[in-house]
Amino acid sequence: MFGAAAVGVAAAALLLVATNLLPREAAPARAADPPEAKRKSLGPNVAIEIQGDDRRVVVGAVVVLREGRLEGLLTKKNTKEHEYILAADVDARQIHAALEAAGAKAGSPVQFQPKYVPASGTPIKITLQYAKDGKTISAPAQHWVRDVKSQKDLDVDWVFGGSKFLPDPEDDKKPPFYLANQGDLVCICNLDTAMLDLPIASTKRLADRAYEANPDRVPAIGTKVDVIFEPLREKKEKEK
Repeated sequence: MFGAAAVGVAAAALLLVATNLLPREAAPARAADPPEAKRKSLGPNVAIEIQGDDRRVVVGAVVVLREGRLEGLLTKKNTKEHEYILAADVDARQIHAALEAAGAKAGSPVQFQPKYVPASGTPIKITLQYAKDGKTISAPAQHWVRDVKSQKDLDVDWVFGGSKFLPDPEDDKKPPFYLANQGDLVCICNLDTAMLDLPIASTKRLADRAYEANPDRVPAIGTKVDVIFEPLREKKEKEK
């Protein structure tokens, strides 16, 4: 409860910051002109981007793996680079809070006992952007991940499970530890520590992992990539 409350307060603060980015007395834009996108840093390599009513979270990452079976898409720097395509030097708590400020709602991580229950939460669209030959390349994150057997792209959106918070056993006044900071930021294999996970069964055992990196699409090791998170529930509600 303490950890969830702490993140809720942080999310509210970030939402206030995000709201204050909007112009107070701006002249109405012409119908044909989309509003200007504004980006505000919320921590090292974590930002929120606002364009009209849309809010996105942008995480600066780097390509660390191009081939092999995957545990996930995005990990924390110096943790699990050997089984994730991208790594970012971030505090996962800031990404969690930024997602909530952008309108996403954390659900629950995967449950294995007494029976399997997939991760739940707001579906998140993830887009990957990077520069190549002077141009900006954008691709759905699923295009960098393919099924080992069929060689087809991953065709499922991630959900915001929200990982877990553990209070400090020696001092309950200290901030709780966010388990996703062990490296499980955006997972493909089901992990109950994942911040974002797939809402389908996906085993962690290396020999049985169903997905791998697609070397035909993943750029060179060291390429800087913006990982863009867009909560989907907000968009569906606006269309009603």
